[in-house]
Amino acid sequence: MAGGIALKLVSFACAVHLFAEYIGTPSNMSGVSMLPTFAGSGEIVIEDRLSIRLSPTGVARGDLVTLRSPIEPSRIICKRVIGLPGDIICVDPTGLKAPSTEHVIVPEGHIWISGDNAACSRDSRDYGPVSMSLLRGKIRARIWPPSEFTIFRNPTTYID
Repeated sequence: MAGGIALKLVSFACAVHLFAEYIGTPSNMSGVSMLPTFAGSGEIVIEDRLSIRLSPTGVARGDLVTLRSPIEPSRIICKRVIGLPGDIICVDPTGLKAPSTEHVIVPEGHIWISGDNAACSRDSRDYGPVSMSLLRGKIRARIWPPSEFTIFRNPTTYID
């Protein structure tokens, strides 16, 4: 009897792990780099992991993505996609970290990412184009706090 219950618990734990790893999972957000899109702490979002697994090149400009930090691989970060392979990107339009006249071409297999709060974000302005192999998921919705429930849709309709 106890062995059957233990087996069911292990099976359930495995199913939860597989779902979270390959389909999607709630994730806690913390840090100020994505203000005003996300508060500094206390928000929970739904991270869609399946779409990246099915179509790693299905990322679009304006998408909110999660990825392994290129400089601290143990950390998962959230940023907005600014450029795709082949795009010519102004390294830092704010001029805070590089002259606003400096441009780069995003290489194949890479993206350019940025935090919405440029003054407090470590992003592609610091470490350059990011390998798409570091992508983990897309942020689809904010579910906590309930008063801030939001489904995120890519706002980009035209790039000039």
